[in-house]
Amino acid sequence: MQVGGTPCMMRQFNQHGFLQTEFNILTVNSLCGFPSVTVLRRELMSLLAGALEKLGREISFNCEITATDVKKLSQEFDLVVGADGRMNSIVRQALYMEKVTPRYHGFVNVIGVGRQRKGILNNAIDDFRGQGERFGIVPLNNGWCYWAGAWNISADNEHPRVHWCNELQRRFRDWPDPVQNVLLSCDSASVNGIFVHDIDPLPFWHQDNVLMIGDAAHASLPTSGQGACQALEDAWHLTRLLKENDNLEIALQEFYQQRHIKTSAAQMVGRQFAKKVFSERAEPLLPASNISAAELSRFWMQGLT
Repeated sequence: MQVGGTPCMMRQFNQHGFLQTEFNILTVNSLCGFPSVTVLRRELMSLLAGALEKLGREISFNCEITATDVKKLSQEFDLVVGADGRMNSIVRQALYMEKVTPRYHGFVNVIGVGRQRKGILNNAIDDFRGQGERFGIVPLNNGWCYWAGAWNISADNEHPRVHWCNELQRRFRDWPDPVQNVLLSCDSASVNGIFVHDIDPLPFWHQDNVLMIGDAAHASLPTSGQGACQALEDAWHLTRLLKENDNLEIALQEFYQQRHIKTSAAQMVGRQFAKKVFSERAEPLLPASNISAAELSRFWMQGLT
């Protein structure tokens, strides 16, 4: 929590700034028994790397891995865990004879980091929606926030950062002040455009002593808000099951059985939400149906209590 934020509210607006719905995160926190924390990926990775170094473990960077390397590692170690992403997971290629092709959903997510102006500083996660367009702002601490602008687009070659910056200004120049504020104050070096893909739920995540977790196993759309969360839950469950089971095969089978239901649900939710905003036949932008705090807390805490 020292490097993250603790938002108290989620709010949805239309592109003209009119409030559609709001949701009290503090109520969910109370039911879960834990705070909701927002954190930059770089800060999270720094924390995890620090914890690993304290355990005396080594981290190697810029090492290319092939399916043959995965096979060799499986002969050397008791367990090989691949958390190597949604798009080009080598471990997934090693496990599946037929290539698992990520599915493009017709929109780009342009992300960045910026600051909120003091006059409009708030501690709410704000989501602005237009037809086929969306802009979200997530508060951190000390006035910082991370944000994402998204819109329908055909998959294309990667564009330079300046292209995405210019396109953000063009598309969202008439959107409400909070959007203008973060775009004017954004760290241009942090801007990145991501053509958004996920994968269909998979029938298995391991063979023998080779396992994949996180996005490699169950990539969901950013509209689910659950990608990194589910990867962290994977690590927690896997560690617990390995401590409880001497038989590796039983532990890995149980891991899949415990996790695939929740991760598949996150994938489905992400697709449903994306369809409402970004599909060619997007649904009318009406206020979102309210999910209760109890329902959301049950989903978030599923398998964790």
